[in-house]
Amino acid sequence: MSAAATADAVDPSYPPLLSGAAMPPPPPPGPEPLHVPLIDLENLEHKRLGDVCRSIGLFRLVNHGLPRELSDRVQAETRRILEMPFEQKREEMSEPDGGRPVVYFWGTPAVSLSLRSVNWVEGLHVSLAGIPSGDGLHCSASFRSLMEEYGKHMVRIVKTLFESMALDLKLDPNLLDSCMDPSNGIFRMYRYPCLPKAQSCLGMGAHTDSSVLTVVDQDDVGGLEILHDDSWFHVMPVANTLIVNIGDMLQAISNDEYRSVEHRVLANGTKERMSLCFFVFPKEDFKIRSSSYREFTYSEFKAQVQEDIKETGDKVGLKKFKL
Repeated sequence: MSAAATADAVDPSYPPLLSGAAMPPPPPPGPEPLHVPLIDLENLEHKRLGDVCRSIGLFRLVNHGLPRELSDRVQAETRRILEMPFEQKREEMSEPDGGRPVVYFWGTPAVSLSLRSVNWVEGLHVSLAGIPSGDGLHCSASFRSLMEEYGKHMVRIVKTLFESMALDLKLDPNLLDSCMDPSNGIFRMYRYPCLPKAQSCLGMGAHTDSSVLTVVDQDDVGGLEILHDDSWFHVMPVANTLIVNIGDMLQAISNDEYRSVEHRVLANGTKERMSLCFFVFPKEDFKIRSSSYREFTYSEFKAQVQEDIKETGDKVGLKKFKL
């Protein structure tokens, strides 16, 4: 995408486009790329998987069965939508309560909040449950078909992983469908436009995910970093692999055995970056009981996160529920 096209496709009042805008620089990057543990989906060993989830909270998935050609097609369709003029995207797709299966966001993925952060990102928020019935100019039959096919692979992957994690954690088999409910999963397709003064802001600020699991299908540009042992480390892109990270809900369900990993994305000064992310959550009314946290449901956690963002501008997360 050319610089002129990029400028037309993003908010002209967005802080990074204002040369005089004062923004805090991102923290310095970590020393070296992190050695990310490999997990083979075709040969899962629940003890080794559990050890990785306890130590780092993130791994690289191989032999996952997601066709590269399908990922490329989803990225191409996402790029087509996001290359529309900014005003058109904002007017036609940025109403999360309007029942649209595809919602546009910029600056923050918190699509239900009128919040502007210094994140240099835009994207699409797609509900897995809303894909089959979704109508509208930007949710064409071909796009729905692509996302349904992609979604089936994501559901298969997270179910397989979670079943192995449940064995490791010795979770009650009768609760597994409530602990993780793929039917309420969501996709977020992120586009991080090229930013010549990339040192002026982050592509996405440091945070943990509220999910049980998050699956990241990224391009070859790079920029993802995780906080490990109090230092930031690059997570290098590797072709035909997926990145999977533990989210807040699984940390709570595991009674803090598994780690919800803090991560961020650096802005890039020469290339735009795209990633396709799938987030899966517990059932809304599932009660999380743990010796580390007061009892709460995912619905209550979600409401608390939104309240915290409105009050402070940041997600507080599990700390609000700690005993």
